[in-house]
Amino acid sequence: MTHRIVIVGGGAGGLELATRLGRTLGKRGRANITLVDANLTHIWKPLLHEVASGSLNSSEDELNYVAQAKWNHFEFQLGRMSGLDRAQRRIRLAATLDEEGVELLPERELTYDSLVIAIGSTTNDFGTQGAAQNCIFLDTREQAERFHRQLLNHYLRAHAGKTDDGQISVAIVGAGATGVELAAELHHAARELAAYGLNNIQPQNMRITLIEAGPRVLPALPERISQPVHQTLEKLGVTVLVGTAVSEVTEHALLTANGLEVTASLKVWAAGIRAPALLKELDGLESNRINQLLVRQTLQTTLDDNIFAFGDCAACPVGDGSDKTIPPRAQAAHQQASLLVKSLTHRLLGKPLPTFHYKDYGSLISLSRFSAVGNLMGNLMGSVKLEGWLARMFYISLYRMHQMALYGTFRTLLLMLSDRIGRSTEPRLKLH
Repeated sequence: MTHRIVIVGGGAGGLELATRLGRTLGKRGRANITLVDANLTHIWKPLLHEVASGSLNSSEDELNYVAQAKWNHFEFQLGRMSGLDRAQRRIRLAATLDEEGVELLPERELTYDSLVIAIGSTTNDFGTQGAAQNCIFLDTREQAERFHRQLLNHYLRAHAGKTDDGQISVAIVGAGATGVELAAELHHAARELAAYGLNNIQPQNMRITLIEAGPRVLPALPERISQPVHQTLEKLGVTVLVGTAVSEVTEHALLTANGLEVTASLKVWAAGIRAPALLKELDGLESNRINQLLVRQTLQTTLDDNIFAFGDCAACPVGDGSDKTIPPRAQAAHQQASLLVKSLTHRLLGKPLPTFHYKDYGSLISLSRFSAVGNLMGNLMGSVKLEGWLARMFYISLYRMHQMALYGTFRTLLLMLSDRIGRSTEPRLKLH
């Protein structure tokens, strides 16, 4: 019987793995590869802050799973994993409903020989009172589009004379990459909206407050990177509050542990991550306090050699004898997907599995059209700081690398050409 590989989660890592396995094992008939995701289309998660601001039209940059499966010799199943039976080697998918609650697909089961779990992470509000009810998270395309609609509605009401203050206030909790990039992108959006005639709210009257509990912005990056980013944000008019923990979120404001009240009509929570709650009780598999599955350096779960996990939903040891785990970053998921292509091929051949060793190639932060900053790391050059135009070109290249993994070189070049033509002939801001 042909080996059955089931991959749950069509994020950047899961989709790349399914595509590469389909082009090799699937195309040659050596394995049946099935990708499961709760959505019909994929969009690269690092782009969601651009969807939220309206500077990216998500319908133009999304990828259809059904089409990708057809082109790359794997099968796609629409559904959300709801359970696991390790003894029988099968997963359960919950019933799929449409917007009106009508059942599209019934609850069903899929059997596997090798299971790969790559369902990513969601934002962690740390149980903060009122955060879930009064903040928008940016974990999905739907959430990003919801924020954009609310932003645009404020401008439309002001344009129609429904408000008389001519201001809009946005508070962003968390000054990691998402929070910083969203703040810069919103500043750009304010200028663009005014240029399109929605000028009853002038750019200087969009009040953006970025709140970080840690001592500086971009706490996961070197201080020599975070300091110029902090300065650039302040030059753009963003109010940056560091060392400020949010203790409660109300309908109209955020309350901090040190007694501040930050009023805001739009509130975004972008601080911290945790894996989906499903994983903490998944047929006895071991997980940590943020629900990540515990895996060995082979990316196999600690209690089941037939189940692999990678990306944000997995806690993989660094391998230096410490308790440290691989950071939840896109480049880690990409490297792990590459390893699993080899691992699953070895598994079919009965060969020993390779172990994962993370290589940090640095980080790049986009400050919208204004600038970018970051550091690149390598064996020959050590750590090199990049700023401005060059850093932005490297930042854009990260998305092109993702596209090349999914589409191949030729089609990616066509997409780049199409994108360049589109940017020169179409509006840059989504107004619907």
